[in-house]
Amino acid sequence: MTIVRYDAGLSQRIDSTAVERIAGGHEFTEGPVWHPDGYLLYSDIPADRICFWAGEGVKTFRRPSGHSNGLSLDRQLRLVACEHGTRRVSRTEPDGARITVADRFQGKRLNSPNDVVVRCDGSIFFTDPPYGCPDDARELSVQGVYRVSPDGKLHLEVDSMERPNGLAFSRDESVLYVDDSARREVRAFDVRSDGSLSSGRLFAEMRSDADGSPDGMKLDIEGRLFVTGPEGVWTFDPDGRRLGVLVTPEKPSNCCWGDADRQALYITARSSVYRIRMKAPGLVAW
Repeated sequence: MTIVRYDAGLSQRIDSTAVERIAGGHEFTEGPVWHPDGYLLYSDIPADRICFWAGEGVKTFRRPSGHSNGLSLDRQLRLVACEHGTRRVSRTEPDGARITVADRFQGKRLNSPNDVVVRCDGSIFFTDPPYGCPDDARELSVQGVYRVSPDGKLHLEVDSMERPNGLAFSRDESVLYVDDSARREVRAFDVRSDGSLSSGRLFAEMRSDADGSPDGMKLDIEGRLFVTGPEGVWTFDPDGRRLGVLVTPEKPSNCCWGDADRQALYITARSSVYRIRMKAPGLVAW
């Protein structure tokens, strides 16, 4: 892997420039999440499958998966999934049952929930662009950022983005970062005490001559933001200054932190999943 540096400090935060391909042969990987029991889950969207990897070979965790995309864990370690096929956000209960968290707004079906994060109070935030929904099947004109409050009510928090996609909380959950794939930018929103969003502002631009747009993203514990995009994984400091790009062998879609020390960045990239070791631990919700 090549590191495109805009700041020499980026190389000091990488444990090794070697990238390891841990899985391959997939159709389109997305939505990685690391479980504290020591395994990785990720979606293979066209294959209608959630994959399981614990160090030795890939197994099927769930099929069908509702053509899941983004995955997350809540504080009870229940799996929360954005499902393109069913146009809903689901949660897997301890007994294995999958329940619908959200599938309609004001009586109309969602487009195709894309990525998801869970706040410490149990609120679920997700984006709803139309990537998995044919134009003639759409019931909502808005492409929103939504919040499911702890009482189960669905709130439209942002309706001004063209293609809302990846999202991630700051360490204290006072800021929610959301990227807009169409505009190639990352925006930041303040999170009020009740979980609602305010004061949306531009955090960083990701314009490039290379193919690709901002997609999934995560933060490390020092506040650096890692965003998959053109060429690879873009890295920004807490002020939005670009530090560099981790150029990946395939176009990346999403990322998450894993391993026991949370210092491995797992990257889903088209047909494969990659891992690179970092010196600073990643930020995880549990």
